[in-house]
Amino acid sequence: MGETPGRLSVAGLGPGGARHLTPEVRDRLEEARAVAGYTTYLGLIDPALLEGKKIISSGMTREVKRCAEAIEAAASGLDTVLVSSGDPGVYGMAGLVLEMLEERGLLESLDWEVLPGLPALSAASALLGAPLMHDFAVISLSDLLTPWETIEKRLEAAASADFVLVLYNPRSKKRPHLLRRALDIAGRHLPPETPVGHVRAASREKESVWRGTLATVDPARVDMLSLLVLGNSSTRLLGRKGSDPEAMVTPRGYREKYDLAGSEGDRDRREPADDAP
Repeated sequence: MGETPGRLSVAGLGPGGARHLTPEVRDRLEEARAVAGYTTYLGLIDPALLEGKKIISSGMTREVKRCAEAIEAAASGLDTVLVSSGDPGVYGMAGLVLEMLEERGLLESLDWEVLPGLPALSAASALLGAPLMHDFAVISLSDLLTPWETIEKRLEAAASADFVLVLYNPRSKKRPHLLRRALDIAGRHLPPETPVGHVRAASREKESVWRGTLATVDPARVDMLSLLVLGNSSTRLLGRKGSDPEAMVTPRGYREKYDLAGSEGDRDRREPADDAP
């Protein structure tokens, strides 16, 4: 290893579109001498940002090896960027890297940083309308690292508490039945007409958006590039054109306190204090 370690940046690429890459992450990629990531995610980066750099690439389920190689590259003196899709602290690599740095005694000696990215749930929410305007819970249906019994308990608790539910990793080829089970759990607490949004490949070339209800969700159309948003008891579908809703909205509660039609008598009323800067 070199005498002077490099910097290790754990960076979020956003949901995938180049327009969502933050200037900070772009700067780090330009400065880096090594870039590490899952093969698919490296393919989302402008090739010009990777030119002339050491590339550390591996497939799915090789996260520990990939992080180890990125740590070793930084420890050897190379400024290194380890990329995740979305935000690296939301089902990304940031937590694993920090645990590995601690295990290797490098947490205090290696120059490391976590650079945020636009999470997929934010991109999906914007495409659907505004379904996350009130309290929501984010749950991954992947049971590779978390026992399904634990996931079921979390689904049951969140659905019974009337949270909007955001489901990551909803349906893989090896566990296609788990999404149906998750929807059945939600259905114990939510009526069939509850709004549901399905966004696939948000901000990428094959992006697709569907808005419907709990009763009309088709699990067969959902995959690992998908994100599902299940509304709560107040979520609504707005502005229908034919049979297709134009927006999915979870009201914050303004309708109960304000005249949303904009009458003269309401214009001077102040907004809720918790929205102030």
